[in-house]
Amino acid sequence: MDINAYMDTLGRAARAASQAMARAETHAKDATLIELARLLRAASAPLQAANAQDILAAKAAGLAAPLIDRLRLTEKVIATVAEGCEQLAAMPDPVGEITGVKRRPSGISVGQMRVPLGVFGMIYESRPNVTIEAASLAIKSGNACILRGGSEAIHSNLALWKLIQQALATAGLPVSAVQLVETTDRAAVGALITMPTYVDVIIPRGGKSLIERITNDARVPVIKHLDGNCHTYIDAEFDLDKALVVTENAKTQKYSPCNATESLLVHTHAASSFLPRIGAIFAAKGVEMRCDATSKAILAAVPGAQVLDATEADWSTEYLAPIISVKVVASLDEAITHINAYSSHHTDAILTTNHPNAMRFLREVDSASVMINASTRFADGFEYGLGAEIGISTDKIHARGPVGLEGLTSQKWIVLGDGHIRG
Repeated sequence: MDINAYMDTLGRAARAASQAMARAETHAKDATLIELARLLRAASAPLQAANAQDILAAKAAGLAAPLIDRLRLTEKVIATVAEGCEQLAAMPDPVGEITGVKRRPSGISVGQMRVPLGVFGMIYESRPNVTIEAASLAIKSGNACILRGGSEAIHSNLALWKLIQQALATAGLPVSAVQLVETTDRAAVGALITMPTYVDVIIPRGGKSLIERITNDARVPVIKHLDGNCHTYIDAEFDLDKALVVTENAKTQKYSPCNATESLLVHTHAASSFLPRIGAIFAAKGVEMRCDATSKAILAAVPGAQVLDATEADWSTEYLAPIISVKVVASLDEAITHINAYSSHHTDAILTTNHPNAMRFLREVDSASVMINASTRFADGFEYGLGAEIGISTDKIHARGPVGLEGLTSQKWIVLGDGHIRG
């Protein structure tokens, strides 16, 4: 296969489809999403069968356990993405929204209109559910997209893509609005990220090495996050029972997502009451704790606890595994400074009963999502009511945090006049 010619064909089709999607009526886009949800539920068994081929191949290839976990297309995952499609269908259409119109002294009125980005390329690893999330968001936001999933999920992605095409055709929208790169040749990625004529933005979703490569080599803008080193901080004033439940959930509800807590900070006044209790919970679940000297002295006494000395690298590591770094801090100031220095600026949480401290944490922690008394696992487009997400951006320009419909649109200035001329 001539990869460049193949990708050029996809790009031309996507650009043409983007024009049709930009003018598509809301009812047609919503009908597509509702039909896609129906097809997903009806095809749960064959989708899982296709996914089983990928799981088997991944295990044979020695893929890491967290990646295999992300690869699974369970009945629950299928139900969740189907519900996400329906949520998007029920949401207001952002395309064409006009805001901020103001009359100027010259007599003209100036405002902004929300419009689709055009064509986005999505490059992602494992997680076949991303195929549906990306496609559904592209459809509702009036964009076209070119999807390039990982080779480890090729059978799952192909099966899902066929359903997307059926839904688009049923609603009378161009099937080329959502295209899947059908080859696993890595050269396709290099072509996709260097096609500014056809692609307006690239969204990578995967490991740090993938995202660094895309960021370095792309010739189109990139919406990215490199990793998810999320923190939970236990303040001096806190509710012990709530803090235990929230911290356990933030770390152990699922180890592989980028919004799982990887670093635990505990105020020195809370350490003696909190650490032995959370240490026992972590010990029971087999979570290894990599500690500073103060927290190690407390946690080493917990029966069955796996306690190691933390290295400097541990404070900035995304484990995606039953491992957590633990540090005792002397103040809220030290906690905020530590987080801003070592966090990946994804999601960080404070557990406190002190309202001024909570407000300071919200203002001063420089992350895409900042939380009070809640698990970092909530940092998700579905949980935020976005219907679905294309990814979580730790950039500060254009889109930040979970990227939903608005993150896939832009605004252009509009001017309303009645024969006005500039003097």
